[in-house]
Amino acid sequence: MKKIVQCGCCLSLIVSLCAFSYWHIAKSETKPEFSFADVVAKAKQLSLSPYIDNKADLPASLAQMKYEQYSDIRFLPEQSLWHDKDLSYEAQFYHLGGLFNHPVQLHEVKKGKVIDINYDFHNFDFGKNNITPESFDKNLGYAGFRLQYPLNTDFYDELISFLGASYFRSMAQGQRYGLSARGLGINTAEKMPEEFPIFKEFWLNRPDDENIKIYALLDSQSIAGAYSFDIVPGEETIIDVEAVLYPRMNIAKLEIAPLTSMFLYGENTKIRFDDYRPEVHDSDGLLVVNGNGEKIWRPLDNSEHLRLSSFVDNNPKGFGLMQRDRNPRHYLDPEATYDLRPSLWIEPLENWGRGKVQLAELPSIDETNDNVVAYWVPDMPIEAQKEYRFKYRMHWVNEAPIMTNLAKVFATYNGMGGDGLAGEYLRHKRKYVIDFVDFDVENLKQEIENGNIWADISNQAGTITNIKLMYTPSINGATLYFDFEPNKEIIELRVLLRDKAHDNRPISEIWSYQWWK
Repeated sequence: MKKIVQCGCCLSLIVSLCAFSYWHIAKSETKPEFSFADVVAKAKQLSLSPYIDNKADLPASLAQMKYEQYSDIRFLPEQSLWHDKDLSYEAQFYHLGGLFNHPVQLHEVKKGKVIDINYDFHNFDFGKNNITPESFDKNLGYAGFRLQYPLNTDFYDELISFLGASYFRSMAQGQRYGLSARGLGINTAEKMPEEFPIFKEFWLNRPDDENIKIYALLDSQSIAGAYSFDIVPGEETIIDVEAVLYPRMNIAKLEIAPLTSMFLYGENTKIRFDDYRPEVHDSDGLLVVNGNGEKIWRPLDNSEHLRLSSFVDNNPKGFGLMQRDRNPRHYLDPEATYDLRPSLWIEPLENWGRGKVQLAELPSIDETNDNVVAYWVPDMPIEAQKEYRFKYRMHWVNEAPIMTNLAKVFATYNGMGGDGLAGEYLRHKRKYVIDFVDFDVENLKQEIENGNIWADISNQAGTITNIKLMYTPSINGATLYFDFEPNKEIIELRVLLRDKAHDNRPISEIWSYQWWK
């Protein structure tokens, strides 16, 4: 019988080959690093199932909280995520309670691996609230989170906050919180009920530099979606947003990049309010730059009726709600600091096609209510089981960084029309006074007095009289006066300053105003 002789070298080779084969198989089975693609896949899968409302069944001590009680719950800074790490960011969490009754799942992403962030009542100081957190479900969850960052000094400041539905807000250096953004809007200011999608899950990527990236999973009755937020804080805080949406059903009105703000009154609406403060608002106008390159300014209003304005467009350059008036003496409110509220400019990072920027202004008598919403509505039909992608950049700034060569509207005033010098005041007429500043024109005073700069005024219906354009030294700009006699219930007015000496080229943005009877 023939014997098989195996030498030591062969045996060693066999062992090495087996070891290599095992390592190769193990490596091939290693789970890939977590990425935004995983959130997109999860959103797509979620859209194939019926919507489930995850509203928490909270203990009465939390569910019945008033706003003041909820505000007394404080997160302990020393419990912040990344507090003991040499990183530029820290994350703190919001407790469930009161209006905030939808828990969100939170995760940290570290080197491509997902680590769950679990609820712990030891992270909070519950203040004067008479509650026993020891009795809470250990899986209670959190209501949202905020990121801390040394925005203004070496100390950590609040940079961005996600709390409630798909709402979030941020700011740049030297600013204070003001208007909010939302992930998505559905059926705002329509006869059908408005829908409020929620961010139900977040992934916080551990930062390795001055930037940080956040992923979010959005859900509602009509749609599921994945969101990526790439945040760069500074003198101008930039947030690049990518949204991948999967409707469960056809949607009549889908609103992209919705912004929510407060306008109680300003120079053009103060007559309705008996208040010592000259102005009360987080934003004072809507700015739109359309696909044709027109820069349009719409002063905000707070009338007794819902006002819905549409700016039809193709591939807009951007839109936003601005807070232009930065003079604290115009607010006389050192606690609210309305002069420090951010403006928010939305810049599409791709061709958005046909659609409209829409502005909804709701009546309000309380400065705690957000009553202004602006957003983009695409013309294309939003159909069930299809994918829709949108990319845009958010600029949290003092002033929109676009077309700065054009003079801008600084203030709008109105009152009874007529000639006050002649003692003629006419209630059936309205006098409008508009201040323009930041002209890119040499010898502005002389150009106005010579008639080279003139006001191009148009309206749908009515009569324009008593037009006067003057140089105003106090603002180093121009002030336009005119009377308007309407003959319809709703009328659109437009004003544009032109330079006669240079082929009547536009030298200002367009003032756009909606008059209601």
